[in-house]
Amino acid sequence: MDTLNKILDGLMTRYQQRVSDVSTIMHALIDKGIISQLSDIENDHIAFRTIGVPQLGIQSLEKIFLHHGYVAREDFYFEYKKINARWYAPPENSLPRIFISELRVNDFPDSIQKVITSFTDEVKTDPVEYLDLNNARQVDEFLHSPLWRTPSWEEFQMLAEVSEYASWAIYNKYYLNHFTISVHNLPHPYNSLEVFNEFLMSIGITLNNAGGLIKTSKDGLLKQSSSVSKMMDATFANDDMHQIAGSYVEFAERKVLPEFAHMPEHEIERTHRRDGFETANADKIFESTYSSQTGKPKS
Repeated sequence: MDTLNKILDGLMTRYQQRVSDVSTIMHALIDKGIISQLSDIENDHIAFRTIGVPQLGIQSLEKIFLHHGYVAREDFYFEYKKINARWYAPPENSLPRIFISELRVNDFPDSIQKVITSFTDEVKTDPVEYLDLNNARQVDEFLHSPLWRTPSWEEFQMLAEVSEYASWAIYNKYYLNHFTISVHNLPHPYNSLEVFNEFLMSIGITLNNAGGLIKTSKDGLLKQSSSVSKMMDATFANDDMHQIAGSYVEFAERKVLPEFAHMPEHEIERTHRRDGFETANADKIFESTYSSQTGKPKS
C-alpha cells in the first residue's frame, strides 16, 4: 500500500502544480472554515485519458492499478465522442476510485487514424510490461514522461477539429485529467452540490455548463459538476508556443442509498452511498477541456 500511496501522491503533486484552481479552492475552503486542513478533503476519484491502440489504452494503463489492488468494475461507451471507459474500485475506501477512458481510434477516418498512429506507433510494445510496478519512483516517472514525439501545432489543430479528446491526450499523455472533491463529506450546508457550486462561483471558479451546471444520474443519487480547464502555455514542435486546455477539478455528491436512509448521518460511510459512474454525466464532464467551455465568456 505504501507504493500505491507514493504513486498517487506523485500524480497529485504534479496535477496541483498544473491546475491553479486546486489551490484557489483549497485555500478558500480553509479561509472560510469549511475545512481545517487539506486532508479533510476526500478524493472521490481521479481520471486518465488514453489512446485506444493495441499496445496502449485502457488495457495497458490499468495494469498499474490492478497490480496494486484496484478492481475493474464497469465499462462505459460514449458513442458520439468515440470514447470507451472503465472504472476501478480501490483496495481501501480511503483511496480514490480510478476512471480510465480511451479514444476508439478505429472509429475515425483513415486520415485521422494515420495522424494518431504516427504518434502511438513510436511505442512499439506495451510499456507497462517493462515497468517494475513495485517501484513507485519508476512508475511515477513513467506516468509523467513523453510516450511519443511532441506534436506540431498543425497536428494538434487537425486532431482537435475531429476530437478535442484526441488532441488533449496526444499532447498531455498520462498527466492526470482531474481529481474530484467528495462534496457529500463536507460540513453542512456545503455538502450539497447546489450550495457548493455557489461557493465555487463566489471565489471565481468557472463551471462547466454543458448539460447544466449539475449533471445528475437517472436514479438521482449521483450529482457531478466540474471546473472549466484553464488555458496553459504549451510548447509544440519547433518550440512553437500556444495556449491549450489543461486539467480541471470535479465535484461529486453521492447520495445515501435508499436501503440505508434510516441510518444516522454520523454512521454513513462510503459503502452506504451511490457508487460507480453514469454515462450521461461523464459525457458532459469530458467537455471541461473542450473549446465550447474554455472559450466561453468568463462570468
